[in-house]
Amino acid sequence: MLPGVSRPVRQRILITGASSGLGRGMAHRFAARGRDLALVARRGPLLDELRRELLAASPGIRVATAAIDVDDAGAVAAGVPALAAELGGIDRFVANAGIGNGAPVGSGRPAVNRAVLVTNVLGTHAQCEAAVELFRAQGSGHLVVVSSVASVRGMRRATAYGASKAALNALAEGIRADLLGAGIRVTTVLPGYIATELNAGRRGPFTVDLDTGVDALVAAIEREPVRAYVPEWPWRPVSALLRVLPLPVVRRLT
Repeated sequence: MLPGVSRPVRQRILITGASSGLGRGMAHRFAARGRDLALVARRGPLLDELRRELLAASPGIRVATAAIDVDDAGAVAAGVPALAAELGGIDRFVANAGIGNGAPVGSGRPAVNRAVLVTNVLGTHAQCEAAVELFRAQGSGHLVVVSSVASVRGMRRATAYGASKAALNALAEGIRADLLGAGIRVTTVLPGYIATELNAGRRGPFTVDLDTGVDALVAAIEREPVRAYVPEWPWRPVSALLRVLPLPVVRRLT
């Protein structure tokens, strides 16, 4: 984007994993800004409740919902175009749905780790396929892939989770390379410790409350950078430090 040139307003925003945590928080923030929303999550009743809340607070917006499990690639492929048709298109797609459980590798709980990898990697891949196909047809759009600071280094206990988010960094970068010059922006956001249900077992000394984390996340998404750490302080310098620290030190920190 050239200096002095304003970014387009992304009026129609699709958010996955919208029924709780960061997704629910983003829905409230974007609704307050007058954006139309397409909300996706597995838990339909929670989506219905959220829709009522949003319309009560911001009656001038449109809110479409769909109960979709992102593990079901076929449901994602069918559901995203249906939501886009309901709103007349999608300007921004926030691939936020994911899970954060996990166990040390080799500790006898492989199914838990496999579920993390399937949902976070293959589920996000399905979302990106649907979003980018839609954006290619439109000739514009903004794809946001929600990764994690846990993707920066291999971390004990959260090994499968960190690996899944590292895969998303590469997925987003590959999509960005494919789309250079196509009028479609791709942003990777890496949240640190934010007090949500998803990371209840991985909260560290720099944990921020949900409202603070959501505010920082929405502000970063609106800037549309290539990559953003959320909140920027302290996670940008912490991430840089994590990349060079010896593994025994990283082990103690995580």
